[in-house]
This record gives sequence, structure tokens and C-alpha cells, in this order.
Amino acid sequence: MRRLARLAARTPPDRERYLDLLRALAIILVVLGHWAIAAVEYDESGRPDGHSALTALPWAYPLTWAVQVMPVFFLVGGYANAASLAAHQRRGGDAIGWLLGRSARLLRPTSALVLVLAGGALVARLGGAQPDEVRPVVWFATIPLWFLAAYLAVVPLTPVMYALHRRLGLLVPLVLVLLVAAGDLGRALGPAGLALPAYLLGWLAVHQLGFAWYDARQGRCRPAGRDTAPDQAPTTTGGRGNGDGGSQQPRPDDTGPAGGPTGLRTRCLPMSRRSAIAMLLGGLVVAVLLTGPGPYPISMINLPGQRLANAAPPSVALLAVATAQLGLILLLRARVERWLHRDRPWQAVIAVNSVVLTVFLWHLSAAVLLVGALHGLGLLPTPPAGTAAWLAWRLPWVLMLAVVLAVLVAIFGPIEASTGRPRHLRASARWAGARAALTVGAFAAVVYALAANGATAKTAPEPLGWPVAALVAYLAGAGTLRLLRSGWGSRG
Repeated sequence: MRRLARLAARTPPDRERYLDLLRALAIILVVLGHWAIAAVEYDESGRPDGHSALTALPWAYPLTWAVQVMPVFFLVGGYANAASLAAHQRRGGDAIGWLLGRSARLLRPTSALVLVLAGGALVARLGGAQPDEVRPVVWFATIPLWFLAAYLAVVPLTPVMYALHRRLGLLVPLVLVLLVAAGDLGRALGPAGLALPAYLLGWLAVHQLGFAWYDARQGRCRPAGRDTAPDQAPTTTGGRGNGDGGSQQPRPDDTGPAGGPTGLRTRCLPMSRRSAIAMLLGGLVVAVLLTGPGPYPISMINLPGQRLANAAPPSVALLAVATAQLGLILLLRARVERWLHRDRPWQAVIAVNSVVLTVFLWHLSAAVLLVGALHGLGLLPTPPAGTAAWLAWRLPWVLMLAVVLAVLVAIFGPIEASTGRPRHLRASARWAGARAALTVGAFAAVVYALAANGATAKTAPEPLGWPVAALVAYLAGAGTLRLLRSGWGSRG
């Protein structure tokens, strides 16, 4: 508590605390949503198996518009990445050094999960478990990694996409949305391959809006392209001191978030109450039209058999829901920001954010452990999804999972919480090209590994639970990034 009090006391008064709250709430919604919707049953061989109960609950489809919070992650990530990149450049760092710093925050807790699961699978195999018994456990525990694969694909593009944002403003997300729409058309009429880029482009569109929020918060609302020089004014940061969400007072010659240039060439997100209401209502109307009389399913979470599934890849319908979510977020912003200037709420937000990725990564491992323990004791309930017994089991199920997850966070949370600001490194002239190539290649290897694991069938006979090529690629990519963070090819 004393550490939290010290961190809260050091938070600058102009920090956008609301973004930290959004990140924490989004994680909590994902965790509770996955837990609440889980259905456990026994397969033909008598082993416990889990699946989503959403297919048995059509009345819950509209609720997915609220609990599908992946757009919130990318919105907050866009703001945080713009803030930390600007702060890093003001300290004299380069884009590759910034990427290495971001990799530490994302991959240290992820590597803990990967190594523990691979090690556990190896022990199980040595104990006589078969590959088709090991793989389902690893597959279920690593479901959260599909999101991380998408986010790790977006992060290395931040320097380029933020420069593009400074030149073209809100035109960039508009073009990205149009490309997503073209991909949806390909899914509906062919060729379906047109939709593949939307796995990246849809999330990039939301990420760009985070850039626009950051520029609005800084008061940099000149028309796009008028000022493409790097930010020069100092930025103060709070919380854990990594530059995420830090802000500075707007310069007097800039127009604030409520005014300034309008239209698609502006670099700023419209922040007025009128704009927020327009986003909320407009997004809802478009989403209703697309999912009612339109061809898109109502659920914003993918279900089996959907031709135009909304989440993977992101569809135009999901982006409409994301627009409505953004409008609601902006409507609540001022009131919640004032509330977060109280000590206790802000300390709670700091506490959650210090282990937020750990909570996300391990919440389904908690379910695996609880199911295994109850099965071993002969106490595992398996009521059919959607029945009264299944609904009654939700509360004790979630409470027990919370206890198991708390233990896992106590064990693995310090790995994330101890990740501080990276060393201030810049490439030496001799190794700059090699360092850049290795960094980008290592990110690509990690993204490939996480995506390949997600695409491999749950029943695949993988000896270590992971596809061998994916595990090797992850270890090589994460190890290379660790080596580069240690200072190879850099000077302090």
C-alpha cells in the first residue's frame, strides 16, 4: 500500500488517468466474460473438455457489443504508444530503441507463460501423458495469445503509422476502414482472401484513433501535415514511469481538444460532447443496420459456422460498434477523470495496471488448474450450457477461479511489475542496420509463433503441447529481443 501511495503521489495532475482505467476495466471484462461463458463437459474418452456456451445463449448475443473490448485495447494502446514514442524521441532515442523497450513490457510476462506451459507439457510427457492429452490443455491456456499476436503486429508499425497520422490525420483510419469493407465484400462474394489483410488493418484503424486522442490531449490540432517535426516540449509521466499516457500542458499557440481544425485532415480526435453523442448514436445505428437487415451476425464474438464473423478478422460491423464504444467513453471521460483524482480509486487502478498483462495471460490457466483439481477430486460439475444448473454454477465457479488466479498473479505478477523503463539505448553507426533488421525479424518471429499456435488444432498431437516450429520461433524471437535490450549493437 505504501508503494501504491508513493506512485499515486508522483502522478502528474495532467496525466490522462482515464486511459489507465479503461485498460484495467477492459481486462476485467475479458476475464469475467471468458469465465462466465465457459462450459465444461466430459469428452468421449472421459476427459474434461471446455468450450464457449455462447452458441446455446442466443439471447446473450447483443451483450457481446459491450463485452467485446478488443477495440478498447487498441484505442488505449494507440494513445500509450504515441505518448511513449514521443517521450523516447525527446530523450534522444530512436524508433528501434523504442521497439525494444516495448518488447520488454509485453514479452517478459508472456515468456513466463510460454516457458511454464512448455515445461509442464514436458513433465507430463515424461510422466506418460500422450501428445493428444497435452495439446488440449496448452491450447486452452494459450487462447489469450491470439490478441497478443495481433497487438505485437501493430506495435512495430507505430513509428511509421504515427508519422502517417501527423501528415494525413483522420484520413488514415478512414482509408483503413474502407479496406476492411473491401475485405468483407471478398468474404461475402469472393475471393475470401481479400479479407486476410483485415486481421491487421481493422486493428490499425482503431490504433490510429488512439494517436488522434493523444494529439487532442496535447492540444496539437493543427491541420495534418502542417507540423511534422518531432515533439519538443517535455512530457511528464506518472504511474510506472514508462511514458504510457503521460501528457504535457497544451502549448498556448495550439488549439485545444474542443476546437481547432475540423474534418478528416485534422490530427485530433473530436472530443466535444456533441461529437461523442454523434459517435455513440451513429455507431449504434450503423451496427444495428448491418446486423439486423444486413448480412453480419449480431454477436461480436466469433461463433462456429459464421460466414462474416465479426472479430477475426475485424469486420465493418465491429468497427461500427467500436465507434459507439468510443462515443460512450468520451461522454464519460470528464466525470470519471475527476473521480480518478481521488487517492483510493487511482491507487486501485495503478495496482491493476502493474499486473494487467499477467492477469490477462493467466486467467484461462486458472480455469485449467481448477477443472483439473475438481476432476481429480471427483467434484467437477458439468451441467449443460444454458440450463438453470449451469447458470447457478456461474457464481461459485467465478469466485473459485478468482482465488486461483490471485495465486497465479502473486507468483508471476512480479515479473511484469518489476519491468521498468528500458535503458536509454541508441544504435551505434556500425550496427544500426543489423540491429534494426534483427529487431523487426524477432518481432515477426514472435508474431508468427503466437499466430501458428492459435491456428493449430486443439487435438493436434504436439509432443510439448506447442507446435514445434512455433515454440522454436518464439524462443528465438524473444531471446533475440532480450539480447538486443541488454545493449548489443547499442550505446548508452
